[in-house]
Formats: sequence, C-alpha cells, structure tokens
Amino acid sequence: MSRVFAYCRVSTLDQTTDNQRLEIESAGFSIQPSRFVEESISGSVAANERPGFKRLIDRLEPGDVLVVSKLDRLGCNATDVRSTVEQLSCYGVRVHCLALGGVDLTSPAGKMTMQVIAAIAEFERDLLVERTLSGINRAKAAGKQFGRPPALSLEKRSSVLKKLAEGQNVSALARVFNTTRQTIMRVRDSALLAVSQS
Repeated sequence: MSRVFAYCRVSTLDQTTDNQRLEIESAGFSIQPSRFVEESISGSVAANERPGFKRLIDRLEPGDVLVVSKLDRLGCNATDVRSTVEQLSCYGVRVHCLALGGVDLTSPAGKMTMQVIAAIAEFERDLLVERTLSGINRAKAAGKQFGRPPALSLEKRSSVLKKLAEGQNVSALARVFNTTRQTIMRVRDSALLAVSQS
C-alpha cells in the first residue's frame, strides 16, 4: 500500500505551515504526523539544497505519494520544480499538487502541465531579458555610465603611473593613495595593455 507524505515549507521562522496542513487534510489526504515534513527556508533555495527536503527524499520509496499545497513549495522556479518532479518520478514517487486540482505531476497529464509551466517560465525569462536589454540601451543612449566608478581619479591614476615609472613599489603606492594593491596593479596593467595595443 502507498505511503503518503506531505511537504510543507514557509520562508521565515515567524510563519507556520498550519494553512498548508489544513489544505492537505481538507483535500482528503490522511497523513500520519511523522510523514508531514515541514521546514522554514527561503523559496530561493533549490529543493535539493534544503535539509528537510533532502531528509524526505531519503525516506521516500517507490509507490509513495508526496502531496504539496502549491507548486512553489517544491522548488525555487519552474526549472527547479520540473527537475524535482522528474527526480521523484525516477524514484517511483507520485507528486500531487493541490493548487493544480490535485493532479499527479508524474502522470501524463501532470507532465503536460509541467511542460506548459516550463514554457511560460521560459517566456517570462525571455521577456525579462528583452526588457532589461531595452532599459540598458535606453540608459546608454541617455549617457548613463555603467559599472563601478573608478577607485582613483584620472589625475591620481596618472600620478600612480608616474610613481611606478620612478620605481616605487605597488604596496607603498597602495598605502599612499589609500587603496588596495589590486587597484594599483589594475592601473599599471591597463597602461601596459594600452601601450602594447598602440
């Protein structure tokens, strides 16, 4: 006979999984208390990196059923959810998501649902990239400078190069200009690169 487990997750310690438990029980799933796996961890953490979920995976056996209230309990994004469901399917575990009408995500209908979700997620990612690039191009056209501002002004960089040419060492110059050795070396290396390219 199939054993039924439930995975409930909240993002912070001041939240509880009570609502998720109630949803699962209201849907007609009778789950032993020891088979409710609960944890407080950010949804941005992939499922396989969550301590509670890892312990759950170790307990699951072929024929078991895993119930979640919503898809985002299973993963940090559509790709993570899909990977998690595929992993569970390989173990012979059925996954039921209440928010999707209780569909078994490892069934043919569930796989189709996952493909639609993945396609929508990819579409949203593409739109985000497109909007981001458009915003960057608009900002560049308006003259906005990108990246970190230089640690040293042009005047100070010239002074660093002059002192390096006089034989002063990198560490001493870093102290004089109140910066890091890496900054002094970057100034030196970019000057050498400019000379080699001319």
